[in-house]
Amino acid sequence: MGNYLGAIKPAIDLQNEGFECFYFIASYHAMTTVKDRDVLRRSQLEVAATFLALGLDPNKTVFYRQQDVPEVTELAFILNCLTPVGVLNRAHAYKTAMENGFEANAGLFTYPVLMAADILAFDADVVPVGIDQIQHIEICKDLAQRFNYHFGDTLITPEALIRPETEKIIGLDGRKMGKSYNNTIEIFLPKKQLKKKIMSIVTDSTPMADPKVPEHCNVYQLYKTIAEPKERETLAEKYRAGSFGYGHAKLELFEKLNELLEGPREKYYELIQNPDLVLSILEEGAAKARPIAQETLRRVRESTGL
Repeated sequence: MGNYLGAIKPAIDLQNEGFECFYFIASYHAMTTVKDRDVLRRSQLEVAATFLALGLDPNKTVFYRQQDVPEVTELAFILNCLTPVGVLNRAHAYKTAMENGFEANAGLFTYPVLMAADILAFDADVVPVGIDQIQHIEICKDLAQRFNYHFGDTLITPEALIRPETEKIIGLDGRKMGKSYNNTIEIFLPKKQLKKKIMSIVTDSTPMADPKVPEHCNVYQLYKTIAEPKERETLAEKYRAGSFGYGHAKLELFEKLNELLEGPREKYYELIQNPDLVLSILEEGAAKARPIAQETLRRVRESTGL
């Protein structure tokens, strides 16, 4: 749910708002930590099926696999030659990975540079990201400016686009939702398992009869991320009135969430059973993406003297 609300839904909203969108399966980024061939292949299918099931329209959005646009990795090397090592040493994601026991490797260390190439190759104006990715967008902007300073105006400087309502998604235990905390809600769980997850959300011990402050409740914090304003206020009034328990709130969250995900869940499992269809969509996306990245790389080569 954290990934859906923080990244996938905002991305699809931009598509539906008329933006020209480029979204990709970050397979090279995954290799910084994933060393299992079957896991890498399966994950690409699952991520693609997730986006498609939740509303990504390949007729509106260019959707592709990272490895199918090799111009990005050439651009990443050129950008590496402009990247101060100190900038990478200060990258929050790298430091966090080291603290969590990940193997130190050059790919993980230069992750922000490849991310910058992913963005700059397509002349992106805005990049929808969570608050934890702001530093990487700042690095991307800095690299574009460095390149333009040394070689003349060639690359577009993008801006981060953050939706305030999805800056932080609360997990089952009240902390930020994340796999490392084991507090996630998987969006395509079968109905019974989804209900079990929702009913395990941590709440306080306020008696059912007492009024409650909705903003202090993990259940309400999750509910308001998926509900309409009128629905949010209706639930908030029940909290404040009393004689309304956390179990009731959890059931309302479950019903709302299941209503939201029932259709996409069915479509997701259909797509997983039809990997050739998913691959064909990604290949069509790459055929649209490559000419744009090739034109950017042509400008870069011309500017640098390559």
